[in-house]
Amino acid sequence: MSSLGIGTEPTWESLCAGRSGIGEITHFDASAFASRIAGEVKDFDPLQFVDRKDVKKMDVFIQYAIAASEFALCDAGLKASQPLGPEVGVFIASGIGGFSTIEREHQSLLRGGPRKISPFFIPSAIINLAAGQVSIRFGARGPNSATCTACSASAHAIGDAFEIVRRGTAEAMIAGGSEAAITPLGVGGFAAMRALSTRNDEPQRASRPFDRDRDGFIIGEGAGVVVLEELERARRRGASIYAELVGYGMSADAFHVTAPAEDGDGAVRVMSAALEQAAVAPEQVDYINAHGTSTPYNDRLETLAIKRCLGARASTVAISSTKSMTGHLLGAAGGLEAGITALAVREQLAPPTINLENADPACDLDYVPNESRPLSIGYALSNSFGFGGTNASLLLKRYEDT
Repeated sequence: MSSLGIGTEPTWESLCAGRSGIGEITHFDASAFASRIAGEVKDFDPLQFVDRKDVKKMDVFIQYAIAASEFALCDAGLKASQPLGPEVGVFIASGIGGFSTIEREHQSLLRGGPRKISPFFIPSAIINLAAGQVSIRFGARGPNSATCTACSASAHAIGDAFEIVRRGTAEAMIAGGSEAAITPLGVGGFAAMRALSTRNDEPQRASRPFDRDRDGFIIGEGAGVVVLEELERARRRGASIYAELVGYGMSADAFHVTAPAEDGDGAVRVMSAALEQAAVAPEQVDYINAHGTSTPYNDRLETLAIKRCLGARASTVAISSTKSMTGHLLGAAGGLEAGITALAVREQLAPPTINLENADPACDLDYVPNESRPLSIGYALSNSFGFGGTNASLLLKRYEDT
């Protein structure tokens, strides 16, 4: 779920067509802000997923998480099995959590004092309540947790859920992330850092990863949730399997609060760790869904890291930044992009990096510019890097029903 659509099919269709979901901000009056564009989820009706009496108890990021989880469970053929029981757990991340609720309740405090603060404030805003509400909604009584590792958060959630299934603590996990930070404080905070694009007159052309004329990222919102399941259990159920998750890497830059290390060291090590866990050689990688934020530092240094990790193979690997179409979903980015990578593996098609018109000379790899491409994909990496130098990489393998 993103600015490209609600649900898997409209999202994938838009990605394949190279359509941007970026537009002018409508969630609030952004006329005074330096950046006035974002990747907003459109036409979302929480009442399709949440009872009316519960909507006011949940920040939007929780509502997105429930909706995305319902889509994932239906696709996996598990929703009819509610309650899911102790064999199924939930691991859903967010980088920021309930910003809109925090801002609203702060205004209530200023206007009317402490008695005007809603009793639903805390459970509506805190990050782990996305996982908690999904667990309650679907009766998933297995492991329940949340990560808050900035823009790596939902990739870490999927990776940690993968490890839970591998060690047998759960047979399946609902995993991913959700974010709804297109708010005055969210946009204003990133704008104050000069991290956002100010190409306000051309919103659909503003997110341009690896392009010489990029000027910052576009904030997005939404949720990306997948169901991870032990393979033989999924086969016995006759589940629709998109891909196998076979490797997970974590690393830290230990360098700077917001900037990656100049030699790309953390990104090199995190991709290498995912490959090593699966005993997959660099020359076996066919596709990378890049972190690709459309910021000067990230795109250049991710390119360098891919070259260092894959060596001679780097120049022949298809790489795309789907943030060029969705914007940057912050803590939900890794979940959405892991799902996109699984679809790319299943469909044997690489979505494009749109708006790549004049490549940065330092970004000289194959970024699948502007048009999707049929591609034989055996193994694919999905990268996520976050503030504080926290990195995650997921390695997916084409599933073959033997």
